[in-house]
Amino acid sequence: MTAKGFERRLLLAGGVASALAVAAPATATAATATASAPGEDGPPRAAVLEYADQWTRATGLAELLRRAGFTVVPLDLTRPATDQPEAVDLIAFGSFTNNDSRYTTYVSAQAESLRVFAEGGGVVLDLAQSDQLGAAVTYLPDSLGAVRTDADYDTIHPVAVGHPLVAGLRTSDGRLFTGRGSAIRVSWETLGEWRSMRVLMACAAHGYPPALLEGAHGRGRFLVGSLTVDKCFDATGAPIQPEAAVADSVAFFEALAHYVALVREGTAPPVTPTPMPPDPATGPLVGHVDFSTARVWARPGLDPTLHTRWVCTFRRERGAARSVETSLSTANDNTLLFDLRGLRPDTLYELSIAPRDPATGFTPLTGSFTTAPAPGKPAVVTMGLGSCAPSTPSHVWTRIMDEGCDSFVMLGDTPYLDTSDLVVARRKHRTFLQQPELARLISSRPVWATWDDHDFGGNDKHGDYPGKRNNRTAFVDYRANATFGHDAAGRSLTTREDGLGVYTSFRRGPIEIFLLDPRWFSRTESSWADPTRAGCLGRVQWDWLRERLLRSSAPFKALASGMIWDDKQNGESDDWATYAHEKEALLDFIAEERIPGCFLIGGDIHVSRALNYGPRVGYDLWQFIVSPLHDSTIPSLNVPSPHLVHSAVEPHVFLKLVADTTVAIPTLTATWINRDGRRLFEVRRTAAELGHPPA
Repeated sequence: MTAKGFERRLLLAGGVASALAVAAPATATAATATASAPGEDGPPRAAVLEYADQWTRATGLAELLRRAGFTVVPLDLTRPATDQPEAVDLIAFGSFTNNDSRYTTYVSAQAESLRVFAEGGGVVLDLAQSDQLGAAVTYLPDSLGAVRTDADYDTIHPVAVGHPLVAGLRTSDGRLFTGRGSAIRVSWETLGEWRSMRVLMACAAHGYPPALLEGAHGRGRFLVGSLTVDKCFDATGAPIQPEAAVADSVAFFEALAHYVALVREGTAPPVTPTPMPPDPATGPLVGHVDFSTARVWARPGLDPTLHTRWVCTFRRERGAARSVETSLSTANDNTLLFDLRGLRPDTLYELSIAPRDPATGFTPLTGSFTTAPAPGKPAVVTMGLGSCAPSTPSHVWTRIMDEGCDSFVMLGDTPYLDTSDLVVARRKHRTFLQQPELARLISSRPVWATWDDHDFGGNDKHGDYPGKRNNRTAFVDYRANATFGHDAAGRSLTTREDGLGVYTSFRRGPIEIFLLDPRWFSRTESSWADPTRAGCLGRVQWDWLRERLLRSSAPFKALASGMIWDDKQNGESDDWATYAHEKEALLDFIAEERIPGCFLIGGDIHVSRALNYGPRVGYDLWQFIVSPLHDSTIPSLNVPSPHLVHSAVEPHVFLKLVADTTVAIPTLTATWINRDGRRLFEVRRTAAELGHPPA
C-alpha cells in the first residue's frame, strides 16, 4: 500500500474526527411546509443524513438533491424510516456516514422500518461507506445482498445504459463522472459481492466491480453504491470540485428525482438481477511441510452446493500418482485443507486440485513443494521471512523466489485487516493471497504464518480486543499451519475450529522456528512470570514453549513474533518491553537450561535492524527485525540502542536465512535484501558462537 493508503486505514481505526452533518439548516427550514403522503403531486421529498468525513471533509448530498428539485429535510434519527416528521419518498445516506456511530445505530435499530419504507414504495440510497466498519449492507431484506470491498477506482462505466439513473448522464470516452478532483476517488470502497440486484454502473467496462446496484423490494427500491458524487462542497459551501463535475453530480441527482417519481408512480422499470461472475479461485497455498507430511490449502471458488468433494493428486518425479480426498468446508469460508502423508524427505512433489465430479470450465489448481531434509541429516535450508506486506502487486515476492528461498514465514501484518468484521477479514485474506506474485510463491513452497496487530484487529491491539475471535476465525480459514494455538482444555489444535491463539512451531532441516502469539493472551490473565503484572503469552503457551525448546535438537532455534523484542520508544505498548517480565523469564530459562542456538526475530516497526545483546543466554543473543515488505517506512522507529549493529530504513525488505550444516562448522547467515536484490546488511554466526560446544 501507499503511505496515503496506510494513513487512511489509520484514520479509520482512530475513530471519528469530524461532526455529523445533516441537511443544511436553511434547507430544513424551507422544507417545513405541511407534510403530505408520498404519492401526491409535488416535488419528491428526501430525508438526508450526511457526514463531513475525515478524508474529504466535504458534503453536498442535501444541496445537490435540492438543486435537483427535491424538498430536503434532515433524517430524524429518533424516529423510524416510516414515521419521519414529514413523509418522504427518498431516504439518502451520504458517503462515509457510517464513520459516525449514529448511522450504524440507526440502520441497526431501524433495519425493519427501512425495509417497510421501501416495501411501501420508498427509495433508499446508500452511497460509498467504509468497509472496515461493516462491509455488508445489513439492513437489506434477506432476498437482497451487497458487500463492499477495499478497492478504490476513478473510472465509472455505464452498464444499464437505458436505465433512468444512467441514460441521461454525460459520458466521455465511454465513462461517467470524468474530470473530477483527484483528491477524492470517484468510487471508494467499491462493491464486490451482491445478491439479486442489478448492476447499473461499474468501475470497468466489463461490468465488474459494481459502483451502483439496484434492488427491488415490494413497490420500492434500494440503491447501494460506492460513488462519492455527493462530495462537492466544503464546510463553507464552496465547491471543491470543478464546475463540470458539480454539474455531473447535479445531473445524477436530477435523474434520481425522475427515478424516485417513477417508483412512486409504480412505473419504474422492473429489476432484472445481474448474476455475479464466478468467484475467482485462491491458492493453492502450501502450508506446513516437514520431512514426511504436507498441508495444502485452497479456496476453489466454485458453487459450494454443487461441488463438495475435492481431490488433491500429488506425485514425485518418476513416482506414481497418489491422491487424497476431502470435503469443502463451508464453516471455513468454502475452503479446502488436504493432509498429505507418507512423503519422502528432501523430495520435490507436484500437486493438482480438482473437484471429484467434473466441473465444466474449471482449470485444476496446481502447485509444488519440496519436503524438509530428514532430521539430523546435513543440509542447507534457505528460508525467507517478512512482515508488513502489501495487498497490491509487488515484485518483492518474485525477488524472494529468485533468491532461492525454499520456504517462507509471514511474521504478521500479512495482510492488514484493521477490522473485526468477519466478512471483511476473510475478503482481505483472499485479496492478499490472490496477488499474482504472492500467489506464485505460496503455491510453490511451504509457507507458515503468525499475526501482528493489524491482522489481529488493528493498530496496537492486545488480547482484550473484543473482535479478536472473528479475526482468529479468518486466520485459520486462510492458513495451513500444523497447529493453531490450543483448545479450551489446553490441547494443541490441529483442526480449523474455534480455539485460543494461533501459535505454532516447525522444523525445516537445521532450523526450528517457534512462531509465538503475543497478542491473543496479552492482558487477559496475570503473568506466569509475575502474578502482579499483566500476562502476554499465557500459561498454556508458555508451558508449550518450554517443552518444545527443551526437546528441540535443531542447531538453530528462532523465537519469532510479530512485535519486536525491545522498546519501540513511541506511544504504543505492543512490544516485548511492555512484557519485559516474561521476556526476561524466557531468556533466563534458555540460559539456565543451556539451550543452544537461540535467536530472536521481530517485525512490525517498518524498519529493519540487527541487534546483539551480548551473552544474555550464555552466548551472544541476536535479534533480527525485518520490516516492511510494503513501501511505507517509519524512520522515527530506527531508535538509538547500545545493542544496535545494523539498521536500514528501507521499503520492500525481506530476511533471507541460510542454515548450513553441510560444512565443518555449521553456520547461520542472515541477509536483509530489498526487492531489487540490493543487500542492506548481513549477520553470519557459527553454531559455536550460538552456544553449541565445539565439535
